[in-house]
Amino acid sequence: MLRRFWKPVAATALFIGTPTYLYYRYYSKQRANSIEIPVRLRGEDGKPIVSTRTFPMLSQSAVDERLYEHAKQESLRRGRTKWSVCTASVAANDPIEDAHAHAIVARDPDDPLAPGEWLFFTVMDGHAGPHTSRLLSKTLINAVVLELSNLINDTKGYKLSWRATVQSPDKISLAIQKAFTKLDEELMSAPLKLLGANFDKEALKSRQIPDLSQHPLALPVMLPAVSGSCALMAVFDTAKQDLYVVCSGDSRAVAGIWEEDENGDGSWRVEVLSEDQTGRNPMEHERIQSEHPPEEAEDVIVRGRVLGGLEPTRAFGDARYKWPRDVQDVLNTAFLVGNNKPLRPPPSTFKTPPYVTATPVVTHRALPFTELANGFAPPKSSTPRFIVLATDGLWDKLTSEEVVALVGGALQGLTGTVSKSELRTLAPTSSGLLSTVEGKEKRSLKDDDHPHSDSWSFGDDNLGVHLIRNAFGGGDQHAIRRLMSIPYPHARRYRDDTTVTVVVWKDDEDGAEEVATVSTRPDQQVEIDSKPSGSANDGSNAKAKL
Repeated sequence: MLRRFWKPVAATALFIGTPTYLYYRYYSKQRANSIEIPVRLRGEDGKPIVSTRTFPMLSQSAVDERLYEHAKQESLRRGRTKWSVCTASVAANDPIEDAHAHAIVARDPDDPLAPGEWLFFTVMDGHAGPHTSRLLSKTLINAVVLELSNLINDTKGYKLSWRATVQSPDKISLAIQKAFTKLDEELMSAPLKLLGANFDKEALKSRQIPDLSQHPLALPVMLPAVSGSCALMAVFDTAKQDLYVVCSGDSRAVAGIWEEDENGDGSWRVEVLSEDQTGRNPMEHERIQSEHPPEEAEDVIVRGRVLGGLEPTRAFGDARYKWPRDVQDVLNTAFLVGNNKPLRPPPSTFKTPPYVTATPVVTHRALPFTELANGFAPPKSSTPRFIVLATDGLWDKLTSEEVVALVGGALQGLTGTVSKSELRTLAPTSSGLLSTVEGKEKRSLKDDDHPHSDSWSFGDDNLGVHLIRNAFGGGDQHAIRRLMSIPYPHARRYRDDTTVTVVVWKDDEDGAEEVATVSTRPDQQVEIDSKPSGSANDGSNAKAKL
């Protein structure tokens, strides 16, 4: 009886259970190879709604390919110093709004401080489009070289001591600062000059604004002005052993220096070389308030943002926060309306522009970072030192201390997966002279929205890729795959465009000394290895006189 009863039950279980099991396995596999995220959409009634969208998960090999797609690594020797430069970038926007550039410029042989060179490294973090950052990648280093050249050449004919005084760190810093400011002024005035050159007498009499939207220079001069970009630059003066870090915006530069005590133990000293320039930086908040009438004190910074909108308080472009309202109206009518690219009106609290400046903060440090913590011996000539320049996409996810430990650990030869607690022992860090002013909003995201990993990954030869990989998930490959699989435009909610340049240098007395050859005239512009951070265009280092 029971046997006869069991057979149909078993058959039914087999008939129902097998497909259910197969479907479960198939569905689980599909979920493992896809990612679901909430997406904001417009409903049929025009109101915003949130819907769940599913996207295919990238394979690990595809993720690696994207991480290395725009990565570059170079080694060069100048005198007895060996330099290694790694750059990498990963886009969240399409096209990417970051850019970077670097150049090597030889001192003029007539300069009393020659021989020697200037090494320039920059990263640009664009916003509201890639136009400003791309322009800066081609012009910013040239602008700084021009100001430094004018400073140095103006001293020719004077005594050596006077010329050396003029090339003091204070004078050099002022020249670099002036170059940033002048370049932004030229960028902002270019549309006005173009408009003035195309106003005829009849238009002036009738006060009629001409339609110049189809002028070949209409968009090339307007888009870099209305878009915007932060800029971060490191300038090495090898003749005087000086480093200048120049910051306009919320990108950040940090340095790592290995310090060893008498017992052979040591740590990586973290030197923060710039401050995040946003409304959350108390000094920036106070500065902007002091530049506007007292009745605007509560409006100039709202929720850490300029007039409640723009996060960085210093940037190139961003005409919406700089041009007077009537100028915005005129240029918008002349150049943008006919191109169907109207300029957004300024915020309602916009009264006494400009609210944003490109004038940077310049920090000077003597190499090889000789300030020492108590109990540590002076660094040996062979001690590796490095700086990291990165757009805020990296600093949104990693601290300055974590970045120095990750690069320091890689230079020590760590490989594989290392727990976060273990790295603190293997590559310990100590605080330098300056502490980071955190100017970024720290978002509190759920685990589903933000990758959390208990381990770091070591294995990338390119230190820029190494940092980006660890920012996006570290030793948790699934977290990296998940984050990298979110396509544009949804990716921007979870990560930003991220560009990193890591410069490592150390003295190598056994190395053959190399002298840079200079083939360009002093009055020629510097040719720069510059490109949008997502571009595959491969430039070469510039060699010119200064």
